[in-house]
Order: sequence, then C-alpha cells, then structure tokens
Amino acid sequence: MCSNFSNTGAVVDRRRNCLSLGVLSETSARNTRRNLGARSAPAIRCRVEPWLRLTAPPPLAVHHSIAHVALVVREYDEAIAFYTEKLGFTLVEDTYQPEQDKRWVVVAPAGSAPAARGTTLLLARAATPEQARFVGNQAGGRVFLFLRTDDFWRDYHRFRAAGVTFVREPKAAPYGTVAVFVDLYGNRWDLVEFSAGPLPSPAPG
Repeated sequence: MCSNFSNTGAVVDRRRNCLSLGVLSETSARNTRRNLGARSAPAIRCRVEPWLRLTAPPPLAVHHSIAHVALVVREYDEAIAFYTEKLGFTLVEDTYQPEQDKRWVVVAPAGSAPAARGTTLLLARAATPEQARFVGNQAGGRVFLFLRTDDFWRDYHRFRAAGVTFVREPKAAPYGTVAVFVDLYGNRWDLVEFSAGPLPSPAPG
C-alpha cells in the first residue's frame, strides 16, 4: 500500500517507483500519466500483478562430501609407515610446500577411491607446541575415526599380525561387528563391519 501525497511530484515519483518494482499495473501507470499536470492526486494503491508475484526458486542440486580429515601427527614418515604398512592404506600424495615448509600428505584406506571423492586422511605434522599437545588425543580419549571393512575377521587378524594394538576386543552389536584399536599415537579407531540393511551409527567411545 502506498501513501497519500499532496505534492504532485511526490505522487509521480512514488508511482514510478512502484512501476519499477513491478507492483503497479499498466492501467495505474496510464492514470499516472494523465494526472501529471494535476496539483494533487488520490491515494495510490500499488497492486502486484499476478504474473509478477514472487515464487520460491526451485531447490538447488547440492552435492557435498568430506574431502579430507586432518590427523595431527608428530612426524610425517613415521605416520606414513604406520598407516601404509600396518593398516594397508594407500599413499595418495606427498608433496612438499616450500612456502609453508610443510608436506601435503594424504593417505586413503585400502580399496577406497579418492578419485571418486572418497574421504581421505590428511597427515598434518604439528607445527607448534599447542598443536603437539593434541597428537594422539584429538577426540579427548573417545573413538575418533571409524574404519569400515567388508570382512571384519580378515582385517582384525591381519592388523593384529602387523602389530596393531586393540584396546577393545571384537563384539557383535546390533549394527554389526566392531573392535577398537589405536594408531601409533594412541588415537582410537573403530574397525567395523556393518550388518546388511540400514546402518545406524555405532556408539562412540
């Protein structure tokens, strides 16, 4: 709704504004032109043409995924050795970045496909004493990461044979079979094979 104006110029300007916003009909616009010489004008009613009414835009097709999870490590090479030799991860990238004097080190679980936007692990060397305090304790003692497998007992025995320490023995849960192991720094991982059907989140910790 537009207001009354005693000043003709103000009325005209107001009508022009309404027209520019798409809320004044062509009929009202013609009336405005006829009244340009008038000293006063009646109240203005700005009407939204049906075809100009705003509608909600269609939903966007959004595709998000977790690219990397950063794991703070003490040294690159010892972390690479543990994850590739003991857990069977693949070294995806190891690139030196001279401007920051650090390496971009990315590893991926066996059989995963980083090229298909699978989540990878970024091994990030602690650069300050504050960061070093979190090496091995990024989750405050809780399970931090979850390694899904298609054959629990195969990987459980393989990990143990490679020297991986399990701090919670295997158990059958409603969602599948799970055990908790630690990496070389003490970060806790779930090794889990989910049951068929819906995959509820395992209870962390």
